[in-house]
Amino acid sequence: MHIPDNYLSPETCIAMTAAMVPVWAVSIKKVKDALPKDKIPKMGVGGSFSFLGMMFNVPLPGGTTGHAVGGTLIALLLGPWAACIAVSMALLLQALIFGDGGILAFGANCFNMAFVLPFVGYAVTHLIAPKFGTEESTKKRDLIAAGVGSYCGLNAAALCAAIEFGIQPMLFTDAAGNALYCPYGLGVAIPAMMIGHLTLFGLVEVIFTCAILAFVRSAAPEMQLSHKESHTSMPLKVFLGALILATPLGLLATGTAWGEWGTDEIADTGIGYTPQGMLDGFQFEAIIPDYSVAGMPEWIGYILSAVIGAACMVILFKLVSLLKKGGSAA
Repeated sequence: MHIPDNYLSPETCIAMTAAMVPVWAVSIKKVKDALPKDKIPKMGVGGSFSFLGMMFNVPLPGGTTGHAVGGTLIALLLGPWAACIAVSMALLLQALIFGDGGILAFGANCFNMAFVLPFVGYAVTHLIAPKFGTEESTKKRDLIAAGVGSYCGLNAAALCAAIEFGIQPMLFTDAAGNALYCPYGLGVAIPAMMIGHLTLFGLVEVIFTCAILAFVRSAAPEMQLSHKESHTSMPLKVFLGALILATPLGLLATGTAWGEWGTDEIADTGIGYTPQGMLDGFQFEAIIPDYSVAGMPEWIGYILSAVIGAACMVILFKLVSLLKKGGSAA
């Protein structure tokens, strides 16, 4: 679901970024006003969950891949505004350091995965939670609601990405009528994106969300906004370390996610040409492209990338907590 650079026109990228600016501004204000200082470092842990979840690529028959995002998970633990910031920072790290998602398309990726996904997931979860079970089955009820919410959130985000892809050939063409950017119209983009997300990838998001939510509630309740404890427990640290060590499982998935092909691949997808806007578009060299380190086995580079990403998230929000007045940082 990470939109690369040059799949969307510069105009679309500017519009999507402009749409995100007030969302980021309100999110920062909401977190500043409502989130205790001791809970801000937990945004780094939540962002690490999202960053690592996006490294576990899952294959779909036909050669495409997808992954969980974890936006609903963070929203249920710390609130949707905190989730927006945490996922945005995870996406920023992925784009700048690992080349996963575009720099110009950052606003669009954040709109889909850091705004639509957690807010839809959070809203759906709280809408249906009271309708499941009785007071005696609250935990089971909440997990069912979280699963449904995370599924809806992921698919809402995928639909937004599909529409952003699909409108490009309608709006931006060259003199010959060829698409300048993403060449797939709505009739192709929506089914191509939604089939995978409505089936396998949505299920992956449900499992990821419910498994971590159940773990947190039983072994690391300090991750929850409603819990007074702020110290990061050993079980949470061990769990995060286990996720990092397990990330090479994402390498087992072959192929590239739909809509993330490079210019050397897109002409081979059946359209017969490479859009000129892609050929002449913005280029950015990431520090550790594709989570691989030159001279290292692929799986070691993947683990190192996971360590760097998770560490950056934790350190960043720890530093942010130190800047907020009142309370003590965890």
